[in-house]
Amino acid sequence: MIPVTQAMIDAYDEYTHLTLDRRGFMEKLTKLAGSGAAAAAIVPLLAANSARAAVVAEDDERVKGEEVSYPGGAGEMKGYLVRPADATGKLPGVIVIHENRGLNPHIRDVTRRIALEGFLALAPDFLAPYGGTPTDEDKARDMFSTLDPARTIADAVASVAFLKSNEGGNGKVGAVGFCWGGGMVNMLAVNDPDLDAAVAYYGAQPKDAAAIAKIKAPLLLHYAGRDERINAGIEAYKKELDVAGKEYQVFVYEDVQHAFNNDTSEARYNKEAADLAWGRTVAFLKEKLA
Repeated sequence: MIPVTQAMIDAYDEYTHLTLDRRGFMEKLTKLAGSGAAAAAIVPLLAANSARAAVVAEDDERVKGEEVSYPGGAGEMKGYLVRPADATGKLPGVIVIHENRGLNPHIRDVTRRIALEGFLALAPDFLAPYGGTPTDEDKARDMFSTLDPARTIADAVASVAFLKSNEGGNGKVGAVGFCWGGGMVNMLAVNDPDLDAAVAYYGAQPKDAAAIAKIKAPLLLHYAGRDERINAGIEAYKKELDVAGKEYQVFVYEDVQHAFNNDTSEARYNKEAADLAWGRTVAFLKEKLA
């Protein structure tokens, strides 16, 4: 089998996050792999595989999940709301923000995992105002380039408000996001003083010092050691957070890739780093949202 190299992973990152289109990606991957057949065999290792079994199945009796609709920033939002089946008291709330493929089966699984940790978990579909997350992940990624940033942030703030008002919640709400969702968590912290905790996995950082100064929520920031594109903004972000006297923690997991938490992506997932970051995330949310 052709080994998956850093250059291949970088090409995939350029395709999924920057300006390289699928044709250009396949051409580059073919050159790196040595043949079209080898490139075709490598693509499933790089991409997320929705066919992989969920860690917490949709019909797991330990959780109760439902599809919900609620007022967004300028229209209707939709999401997936999950709670532990045996919950008896009011629970802290957690918004789970998806990657740039929308509210897909993997993020639904992560939302159920969060619920099992003792949270009322809501995964908004930020493509809902545009027709909802499609099953075709390439189409979903393309849709993200058309999003209105102001409306998307308003929808995120509305999601926090919806969860805060849920009768099963304790009134405190945190947010955890991955990739695009990690960047959105950072922006949510900037724009919502009512957010009680924020966890960003390999998310783009806010660039404006004045915006960073508005952050109220304590931050937990997870980064992948080999994620040069995102990591380029870490030091500037830390500097502004320090200047503004904000509460934050930064963890860089050495020798792992962007999306190391996504266990549906064979070439990029790193169980050791994912488990360590998850443990830190759950402990942080339990402390800040109690």
